[in-house]
Amino acid sequence: MNHHRLKAYCVLLEIAKRVPSLLASIPRGEGYLIDQFKRALSSSMLNLAEGNGRVYPKERSRFFNISTASIAECLSCLDILKSYNCISGSVYLDLSSRFKMSYAMIRKLSISTGQP
Repeated sequence: MNHHRLKAYCVLLEIAKRVPSLLASIPRGEGYLIDQFKRALSSSMLNLAEGNGRVYPKERSRFFNISTASIAECLSCLDILKSYNCISGSVYLDLSSRFKMSYAMIRKLSISTGQP
């Protein structure tokens, strides 16, 4: 499928591959946050793929916007995990920079469709 050619999708997929080992070290009491993070990451990827498969610019833009909102949610989860000392500063910086990079790429896709 053509979503595999999107750099933003590839960046998110690389993050997704790292998530199981990253989340395995998080204390049990934070399970709700792990679930939320996984759902938001999945949503960002699924909506990016679906938007890229849409023909009409308004539809494409709508799914791209949902994808970026889910990335913002992932970033918020990272903020919380960092503030709870569940992840290191280096992991936080690495993942947040990757999420921000994919966010910017998807925003460009959304804007290129002629939609805000």
